Amino acid sequence: MQEPIFLGTPPPRRPDLETLVHEVARGDTDAFARLYDAVAPAVLGVVRAVLRDPAQSEEVAQDVLVEVWRTAPRYRPDRGSVTNWVLALAHRRAIDRVRSAEASAARDHRAAALDQTPEYDEVSEEVEHRLEHEQVRRCLRTLTELQRQSVALAYYRGLTYREVAEQLSVPLGTVKTRLRDGLIRLRDCLGVSA
Repeated sequence: MQEPIFLGTPPPRRPDLETLVHEVARGDTDAFARLYDAVAPAVLGVVRAVLRDPAQSEEVAQDVLVEVWRTAPRYRPDRGSVTNWVLALAHRRAIDRVRSAEASAARDHRAAALDQTPEYDEVSEEVEHRLEHEQVRRCLRTLTELQRQSVALAYYRGLTYREVAEQLSVPLGTVKTRLRDGLIRLRDCLGVSA
């Protein structure tokens, strides 16, 4: 293969990025400056493609390059090229920024929703409702079986006295008496004044 011919000065040689990363890993600031110059435009391009905002892109790109400086000792050539490693860091950091912004917006939205306090305290209302239900259940357990069935059919299913009597196969007078006795017992158990 023939060497390319250049008119004027030849373009600068592209630095060996792997060598630069190893030198950066040893704390060589000059090597980091050369590595920075070599990869910064690509890092900014990847970050900007994800974030779209120029100011945030520059900030995240700067963070990525600082991370390259700090994590250079962890670079593993067997896992990919330096360029791929650096651009993967850039892409992850940009995605993290997007997720962070989305999470922040979601938190703000939830906080705004919490600021809109309801006209009444929903939690205490629900607790009170559950306690009342539990007390009714407890009081229903104090009734006889016929009283409990009569009350359940009349008040929970909406049946008339006659329909309750037919359903339970007992005389109408017995149903009326059992319902009256059961309601009196429930009233006393629940502490409701007559």
